[in-house]
Amino acid sequence: MSINTASLPDSGFTSSAPEKSNIRWFVCALLFAATTINYMDRNVFSLIEPRLRELPFMGWNPTDPTHSVFNNNFGNVLIYFQVAYGIGLLTAGRLIDKLGTKLGYAIAIFIWALSSMSHAFVTSVAGFYIARFMLGLGESGNFPAAIKAITEWFPTEERALATGIFNSGTNVGAIIIPWLIPLILQNHGWGTAFVTTGSMGLIWLAVWLIFPYNKLRRGATLTQQNLDPVVPPHARKGFFALFGELSRTRGLYAFSLGKALTDPIWWFYLFWLPKYFNENYGLDLKHLGPPIIIIYFASSFGSIAGGWLSGFRMKHGVTVNAARKSAMFTCACLALPVVMVPITRAWFPGNYWPAVVLLSLAAAAHQGWSANLFSTATDLFPSTAVSTVVGIGGAAGAIGGAIFTVIVKHVWTGHAGLIFALAGLSYVTALLIFQLLVPRLGPPRPA
Repeated sequence: MSINTASLPDSGFTSSAPEKSNIRWFVCALLFAATTINYMDRNVFSLIEPRLRELPFMGWNPTDPTHSVFNNNFGNVLIYFQVAYGIGLLTAGRLIDKLGTKLGYAIAIFIWALSSMSHAFVTSVAGFYIARFMLGLGESGNFPAAIKAITEWFPTEERALATGIFNSGTNVGAIIIPWLIPLILQNHGWGTAFVTTGSMGLIWLAVWLIFPYNKLRRGATLTQQNLDPVVPPHARKGFFALFGELSRTRGLYAFSLGKALTDPIWWFYLFWLPKYFNENYGLDLKHLGPPIIIIYFASSFGSIAGGWLSGFRMKHGVTVNAARKSAMFTCACLALPVVMVPITRAWFPGNYWPAVVLLSLAAAAHQGWSANLFSTATDLFPSTAVSTVVGIGGAAGAIGGAIFTVIVKHVWTGHAGLIFALAGLSYVTALLIFQLLVPRLGPPRPA
């Protein structure tokens, strides 16, 4: 049994020619800014890791060569964020579908901005657990709201590009933070770093509340007019009723498994690369900037280029199915060389630039993959269910990320090759599963 698509609003499976209003690109810019702030907030903790060693309650012990207590505390704090992020995604997507993009996004960023600032007042490991947990709950609303906004404002052939542009904010945030944090720490304590990034979220919130999103949206594009019925059928359904319908479609499983297998790799790059360069090449906060910035600059390029590639092919007559999957296949292949990262350390002792090149390619491939994977949700499901689907898939990604973090923290010291092998092979595996479940992108299919 499949979802009764006759009762749903136009899902945007076919492209509608929008009126050429630049407002949709201003919305994309707002989404880009929010995503940049989102990743700045979550990156701060990993980058101040050397300063966390100075906090007595974090368990750093210079006489312990493995620093097992500190590593466990550090890893556990990351897991609390990931678990909360997954829990939040299960409900955030549905709440945003019911409340609407503007109100849902506003609530999400208000929670995560205050949670980020609360880190400054932590005096125990348990305090970090609570602060990171609340940050995860708030940040879980970013991608469901942003993808829903893309669905509402952009036609099919532009969605992957628009997604790639706003998703590149994840990389810009990671580029800004390595420069910003050392400047803050020179003159202020580590808590000021959290207050600084959290306050940026409150500034964005003020702009978002002033912007007449709903008023301009209703007449902005033909695409949105088709997607915006007077009483959306899904607005009357509870989470479990809608999930029951979605669970009978292969598209939900394809999207969710794709997220579960590949999101953990991005989180590994995000949370553990500063620690990797510090421990393997001796790079401190003053010297981490260039390699981290290059990696995330490359990933910004990959995000936009990957999104552009599928849209370019569609505009030249290629089907949605072929365009999306060929772009995902290209990105999956480009991610494979990251398995060589541990080997470069032996081949080029003391030289971290070969690892930077491979990680830059892998990060760019991930973001191009992500832009297209997010867009498959808009290809398969109507706008009234997109946030819910993205939330469920994001929750699967967060669960996968938590599991991968547990693996990493236990094999970090002596089995880096295993970690990078998993990182390289995840995308090919995810694409194979996606193809088996959804041979052709289109309306939801029965399981």
